[in-house]
This record gives sequence, structure tokens and C-alpha cells, in this order.
Amino acid sequence: MNAPHIAQTGVMSLVLQSGMMAKMVLLLLLAASIYSWAVIWVKNRTLSKARKENSKFLEIFWNSRSIEDIFVKAEKFVASPVANVFKSGFKELKKVSGPEYKSLEDQGIENVTRALVRASTFEVAALEKQVSWLATIASAAPFVGLFGTVWGIMNSFQNIGATGTANLAIVAPGISEALITTATGIAAAVPAVIAYNFFVGQIKRQAVDMDVFSQDFLNIIQRGVAGIRKGT
Repeated sequence: MNAPHIAQTGVMSLVLQSGMMAKMVLLLLLAASIYSWAVIWVKNRTLSKARKENSKFLEIFWNSRSIEDIFVKAEKFVASPVANVFKSGFKELKKVSGPEYKSLEDQGIENVTRALVRASTFEVAALEKQVSWLATIASAAPFVGLFGTVWGIMNSFQNIGATGTANLAIVAPGISEALITTATGIAAAVPAVIAYNFFVGQIKRQAVDMDVFSQDFLNIIQRGVAGIRKGT
């Protein structure tokens, strides 16, 4: 029953007895870990909400008959990248087309295409915000921990040189610093690299969804224009 408490007390004791440099390394790694978990929590919530709102918006989009009605309903899906892309394309469509899209020419289609691409790029950039920091933490944390490892081992050798002996009491403090900083660096890096890879995959999926929707939206516009011209 007391073993976990003893282990925890031992670790805390080693941290408190560490040198100033080891404490600075540990503090830096702790701050990086806290920041990375904050990014993970916020980004996971953002992507989860985006997936849910995308699904709801697409259901409305494919079941509605009026594009204007879709635009009105899309206003409530502020967290949906697909809905935001649609709104950008629809606004451009209204600018370049006349009543019932009769004046929409090839140049107008190109303008709508550029608006969709621009909106998709903006949405992907927004989703990628802060994710790069996870990659930075994942790659840098082990090396920061390694620096603490080298520093602790160097202290052990200095103590051996100063005392002329190499017993456990002389070597243990420096080795303890080395092991603690190494473990902390790995503990900070592993969640960051896992989360980074997961979020990159999710963002790529969102980008594909936006690209597929943009192509479908353009096809609908072109079919509608072709139908109107054929009827006239």
C-alpha cells in the first residue's frame, strides 16, 4: 500500500535535490508538456466539432432544393469548414451572376472556383494553427532531456575528480539528474508526436472533404447554368 507513496516521495526528493541546471531543464520540459496538452485538448475539440457540423451541413445541403435556403441555414454552422467554403463560393457566385445565373460565363465559374480554393486554403490554415508546435515539442523535448542527461553525467565525473573516489554516494546525484531529465523529455515528446500525427491525418481528411464538396458544388452550378441556357 505504501510503495507508490514512497516512490513518489523519492522522485520528488530527487527533483528537489537536483542542481540548478537540471531544475531549469525540468521546468522547461514541464512547461512544454503543459502547453502541448493544452493544444491537444483545444485542437481535438475543434476538429471533433468540425466533423460533426460538416456532417449536419452536408445533410442539409443534399436535401435542400434552394441554394439560397442552404446559405441561410449554413450561417449557423460556423465551425464547419465545408459550410464556410460553401458560403464563400455562394457569395462569389452572387457577385458574378445575374438573375437565375443567366449571365454566368466561364470567367464567372473561374471566379467561383478561385473563391472556393481560397476559402479551403484559409480553413486548412486555421485547422493547422498551433499544430506545428506539437511537432516542435516532439522533436526538441528529447534533445532538451538529453542535454540534462549530459549535464548530470558531467557533474558525476566532476564529483569523482574532486573527491578521487567513484562510490555510489558520489556518482548517484548526477546520474539521478540524468535519468530524471531523460524520462521527462521522453514523457513530453511522446504525447506530442502521437497527437501531431493524429491531427495531421484529421486535417488532411478535412481538406479532402472540402475539395470534394467544392467539385460537387461547381458541378451543380455548371449543370444549372447549362440547363438554363438550354431552356433559353
